Amino acid sequence: MVKHSSRIELKKSAYKNNINFIRKKIGEHAILSSVVKANAYGHGINTFVPMAEACGIHHFSVASSFEAEEVLKACKKETHIMIMGILYEEDIPWAVSHDIEFFVYNYDRLPKVLEAAKKLGKPAKVHIEVETGANRTGMKKSEFPKTLTFLKKNKEHVVFEGLCTHFGGAESRSNDFKIEMQHKRYKEFLKQCKEKKIIPNLRHIACSASALAMPDTVYDLVRIGVAQYGFWPSPEIYYTHLNEINKKADSALKRIFTWKTDIMDIRDVQQGEFIGYGTAFQATHKMTIAVMPLGYSNGYPRALSNRGHVLIDGKKAPIVGLINMNLFMVDISHIKNAKVGDEVVLIGRQNNNVINVSSFTNSTQLLNNEMLSRLPAVIPRTVVK
Repeated sequence: MVKHSSRIELKKSAYKNNINFIRKKIGEHAILSSVVKANAYGHGINTFVPMAEACGIHHFSVASSFEAEEVLKACKKETHIMIMGILYEEDIPWAVSHDIEFFVYNYDRLPKVLEAAKKLGKPAKVHIEVETGANRTGMKKSEFPKTLTFLKKNKEHVVFEGLCTHFGGAESRSNDFKIEMQHKRYKEFLKQCKEKKIIPNLRHIACSASALAMPDTVYDLVRIGVAQYGFWPSPEIYYTHLNEINKKADSALKRIFTWKTDIMDIRDVQQGEFIGYGTAFQATHKMTIAVMPLGYSNGYPRALSNRGHVLIDGKKAPIVGLINMNLFMVDISHIKNAKVGDEVVLIGRQNNNVINVSSFTNSTQLLNNEMLSRLPAVIPRTVVK
């Protein structure tokens, strides 16, 4: 098999550490649903899902039926899959037939779900998402009473698997008043369920941020995205944790992701010569540069031109010139023993040095999630211990 120009490694021991930490925060009873939308935040669904299962995860959340199918191909038979976002009407029978759970956020969807379930002779598992103040998706208060009546009447065909909502901005403590309001509204929906005597199997509202910092939002299931991959949802959530444990620093969450390539070529550049396209970088002295075999088409941000770094032989090598579609150059004048074929770390640790995703995102104005989720699916991902 021919080689790709870069590769991604996922560290299983780091992931297991993260799951253990999250589990301590949320307690033993709640289901930990691993959110693997956006190709598992760039980590790669096909590689990530079996690794997560080996670490005790049996529930995955996705954003679409397409992603659900990707998980289905990679997971064990007994694993649960939940679609939080788009499920096209024509895909409802497929979801029902494969025991895939899905969010319903308007009443009109329910008769169509019932029809598919009856045709297939198999119950559909729905999570009713309710509107509490994020104003994205979510069933309006006015539709909820007739929804409960419908679910009660058709419970042998349509299973009330969950009642859920999504917090809009739990990672920022400045939004606490909004999150509290959303939680209060959610409790009002729950109260209606009790009054109508139709109770969901699972209650869930917590994302990574709320699960880690707001214990009262942990119900029967938590939807954990960024935290499982080793990223704090925000500095504020990290500082909340530090206050709880009375420490100044803590490496409780570990990055599981390393992105690597190899030196493609090495060349000497004379003083006064330009490197790469245009005149973005001119050598102020005689330099030795290394050529990297990837660029912005491979997910390496062009905004890192003349400002990013890679690791070679454990030392930082600065990017010189513009990042091209599939090449960029770094200054290795100070790395005397570098040679063609040497391993290069783009994100991750090498010897005692590290390049974090944050070093990309601080320079490029990208969010961590945005940076990672843009990495092409074709880059091979492998699990390491």
